[in-house]
Amino acid sequence: MIEIVTQEEADAITHSGTMHADEVFATAFLDLYYGHLKVARVTELQSNRKKEALVYDIGRGKYDHHQDNAKVRDNGIKYCSFGLLWQDFGKDFLKAKKIKEVEEMFSAVDKDFIEMIDAIDNGIFPSIEASYKVKTTSDLIKMFNPSFHTKEEENQQFLQAVSFAQILFERELSYMLGKVKAKNLVLKELENQTGPILYLKEYMPYEETLLTSPLGKDILLVIFPSNRGGYSVQAVPISETNRENRLLLPMEWAGLEKEELQQKSGIKTLRFCHKNRFIACCDTKEDAFEIAKKTLLEKSHMK
Repeated sequence: MIEIVTQEEADAITHSGTMHADEVFATAFLDLYYGHLKVARVTELQSNRKKEALVYDIGRGKYDHHQDNAKVRDNGIKYCSFGLLWQDFGKDFLKAKKIKEVEEMFSAVDKDFIEMIDAIDNGIFPSIEASYKVKTTSDLIKMFNPSFHTKEEENQQFLQAVSFAQILFERELSYMLGKVKAKNLVLKELENQTGPILYLKEYMPYEETLLTSPLGKDILLVIFPSNRGGYSVQAVPISETNRENRLLLPMEWAGLEKEELQQKSGIKTLRFCHKNRFIACCDTKEDAFEIAKKTLLEKSHMK
């Protein structure tokens, strides 16, 4: 639980005024790490403070990034306060949570979540081509700033933002832990795979591992139990950045369902094929492999 206090009482000090994802998530992380964090939000640091406090995102110190010699990642993205704090305390935090895969999780969380927040806070925005508004995690935090012509109080809004950030960060930890645990299982299945079909006995987050491992370069279709029951057959994208699929399901199945699809395909329990032909669903494992075989056969006929 976070408490807003004066500099003299504070365990941690950050800047006041407009809030950003960087210091909000840094505060959320510190509170999860230490518990019951007493934080001061200030315009400038008092030089005669009697109590030692962890200072971040202000003051040009160890956990600030506004100075010229701020720490930079190998890819050129400068660490902000959240990233700097994660570098120093992240591993101990993960150990305290009894997470065994500390090294993998430490790197994965930084790459998947923290680096983006650091980048945006340093003015490196993602290139997004869309006809609609796309909000990043940083945009969501900005929405907690007091709205124009309201009586919303700045520190109360900050506390709300930190609570929201803690929920997101803990979900990120849970999500990434699942991906890390699944990675080795996916690699093991890829090692045992001899053809273009990858079969998973249970659903697990497989795509990132498949697309980044040399073992997955020839996989065209993945079969796995669906959380809606039955089995799914899903096409594999070319890469993480190129979302075009390596192979598509047959054209004549596109958008069909149930009886019409079963009649057209000759597959008894095939009940759905997406109109964009990247996924199909059926009731049995045997029919899932039949879907994959017919898709591969059509590909061979097209050569």
